Amino acid sequence: MSKAHRGQGIRELIKSGRGTCPLCKRTAIKVVYENEFEGKKVTICKQCKSAVAKGKMKEAIAAL
Repeated sequence: MSKAHRGQGIRELIKSGRGTCPLCKRTAIKVVYENEFEGKKVTICKQCKSAVAKGKMKEAIAAL
């Protein structure tokens, strides 16, 4: 089967969805998960998304 459509949703984003995560400060990582912290919408990476869901990274969230 062809894989021509793999990643099509993020190809349209600026730099294919890559940037700097505001929580972990990693560069050139895909930041496509949108979360809301204290009324602000922030796009974060996959690793931070799972850490926030598990209740970690409270200090980084408070710093935003």
